[in-house]
Order: sequence, then C-alpha cells, then structure tokens
Amino acid sequence: MSFLKGDTPKAIDETAVEIAMGARLVPRITIQAFCEHSQTAQLVESAVHDRRMSKVALTTHNGGIEGAIETYRSNPTPNLIVVETTLSPEEIPGALERLAEVCDATTRLIVLGHVNDVLLYRELIRSGVSEYIVLPASSQTIVSVITELFAAEGAAPIGRTIGFVSAKGGSGASTISHNVAWAIAQHLRQDVLILDMDFAFGTAGLNFNQDPPHGIADAIGQKVDQTMLDRLTSKAANHVNLLTAPVVLDRTFDFEEREFEQVIELAQKTTPVVILDIPHVWSAWVRQTIATIDEVIIVAEPDLANLRNAKNLSDTIKALRPTESEPLLVINRVGMPRRPEIAPNEFATSVECKLLGQVGFDASTFGTAANNGQMLAEVSSGHRANETFKLIGMHVTGRNTPERSAHKGAVLKLPFLKRKRA
Repeated sequence: MSFLKGDTPKAIDETAVEIAMGARLVPRITIQAFCEHSQTAQLVESAVHDRRMSKVALTTHNGGIEGAIETYRSNPTPNLIVVETTLSPEEIPGALERLAEVCDATTRLIVLGHVNDVLLYRELIRSGVSEYIVLPASSQTIVSVITELFAAEGAAPIGRTIGFVSAKGGSGASTISHNVAWAIAQHLRQDVLILDMDFAFGTAGLNFNQDPPHGIADAIGQKVDQTMLDRLTSKAANHVNLLTAPVVLDRTFDFEEREFEQVIELAQKTTPVVILDIPHVWSAWVRQTIATIDEVIIVAEPDLANLRNAKNLSDTIKALRPTESEPLLVINRVGMPRRPEIAPNEFATSVECKLLGQVGFDASTFGTAANNGQMLAEVSSGHRANETFKLIGMHVTGRNTPERSAHKGAVLKLPFLKRKRA
C-alpha cells in the first residue's frame, strides 16, 4: 500500500542523490533497537554505515517490545527506540502502551511490523508513534525516516538546555554543572555540550584539563553553522564536549541581549543535552538566556547572603518565565566546619524553590579533582555526591529514575500512545 514507506527504485535513487548533494546529518542521538529476528537486527545495524548516521550511537537487542519493556524498567530510555513486532494489529497498541509506561517523555518510537494494515498505521500515527515501517524494508528507508525525524528542515530540536547560575560568586555553579554533565554522559550515554559563558574567568577548560585553540568566543558575533560549531567544539571525554571560554582580560566582553541565541539554538539541534555554565553577573544577555532555556538551576551555599540572592533570583526568574518551569535549587558545601548554616529545607522554603539536591562540603576530594582537571567520579567513584549529580541529571533531562518508572500506575507521559480518556 502506498501509505507506508516504500523501497522503490525511484526512492532509492532519490536517497543516493540526497547523499551525493550533502544531505543533513542526523545529530548526536542515541538509538536502541529491539528486534525479534536476526535479519532485522542486521538491517538496523547496516543503517549506521550511511553517511547521515555518522554521529549516531546505535545498539541492538533481542526481544522486541517485551525486551524493551524489561530493559526500561530499570534503565533510562534513549532519544529513539526502534522495536520490531510480530504481534497482530489488535495486540500492538496494548503492547506499546505497556512500553510507554516505562519510558521517558522525550523518547520517540519507530515500529517495524510485518502487517501492512492501513487502519493500524493510522491508529499508531494518531497516537504519537513516529513511524510504522512494514518489513521487509531497506536500510535507506530506515535512515530516511530517522533523518526526517531529527535532521529535516523544521524538525523539532532534540537538545534540552539547562542553565546553572550561582546565587553568590564562588558558590560552585560551575563545579556542579560540570559534574552533572559528566553524570548525564556516563549514566544516560547522551552527548552533552557544555557552554562556558564566563569569557573572562571560565573554568570548564581547567576542570576537564583542556586547552583548545578555539572555543565559544569564535562563535559569537558570526554566522555559525553545524560544521563550524563542530570545529570549535573540543572533546573532553566520551559523550562530553566543550565550548570553552577564552579566559583573557586584555579586552572586555559586552554582549547584545540576543548574542548567544544563535549558538544555543544550533547546539539544541545537534546535541541531546546542552549545559550552560552561566557566570555570576546580571545583564541583558543573562536575563534573555535564562528566560528562554528549558531549566534553570540556582546553586547556593547555606548562608544569609546566598539566601537573599537566591530569593531575588528565584522571584525574578519566575517573573521572566511565567509559563515555563520554575527554577530549581541545589545547596552546595553543606556542613562546612565551624560555619553557622541555614538548614537546606528551611533555605528552600524561604527561597520558594524545589530543593533538587544538596552537596556536602569536602574540600579535600573536590580540591584534588579540580587540581587534577578531573570530575569527582574520576577521583572518588564511591563519593556520595556522585549519586546527587546523577539524580540532578536525571531530573533536568526529563528522565525517570528507575525507582519511579517501576512504580505501578505510573503516569503515562510519552508522546506515543497517550492514554485515552474515558
């Protein structure tokens, strides 16, 4: 039937022409496929050899829909799930609904089926499934579908933007943001891009032991495309990329209100998670940036000056983002010896922010990591703060923790297969 993706000679020729003319690359996404037949697994794996898929991280598993359900009961979901099913048209929607209950809200789904049924196709597409492909199919068909989802003109950005800002200078927003980025990269296996926006005093390069010749300064004030952004980005670790600050004082940096907008929007289109390390300043561009990103994390220490500033920030951010998510709070350096402190829960209540996490004071371990240009997990893998960084990362990227996703009666948030109202 013509309503499904086909593998006609004309379609294959058009794909070849598209590649030859420089087709858009699929961004750095993670794909996990669950197949019921070895031939299907080979088909999906062959798709990564297409030039457009050069940045994609793909893994294949056995088990079809049931295998995916079992996997995601205790693991976060990727950007895209591909599942093969041999179920009848009557059974497929119910099986996918059970899959949706253990998946994250941002995940997209492609179903590979063996039934050419127009009514099934319409039902799945209407309920939010990204595409239903009838097997047998070609790898070009699969690549074309993925390209349309993630790289086509007008495709929704895949990247989630999370900004970290200190309530008071030196409260540790940079350290927290870099360690959260590391946790996201390691536990979710998602590519993360850190934008160090403190041009004069940024520490992203130091914290990751990097000194690249180019960075974010080369992208500001210019017309940037994906190729240029890739060239300016340095790789700090597996799944961790940096746009470092120049850290020079021989000139000043006075930015227009929307100066960073182009870079942030482009980063969103090419990277699943974008971490903004925002300096402790207050200017038009900082206001504009905070107003437009997905999540804002205020990092504060548990003292009076931080409380005052965090309260001012919280109130201002809420006013700037009346229809967006409210700012979240992380309390840093809790339990510093001989320092009178405000209890974290009391601090959060006064600021009127959700307390997302608290990090204990440990000058020795954090200092060693900073001096070595390493993340905390590299210096002390068993440190309790690592779990805090992981939980922060899971929350701000919209991921469900294993404990929550395994609960019975979980709220169905996934775009595909929204629960029908009675």
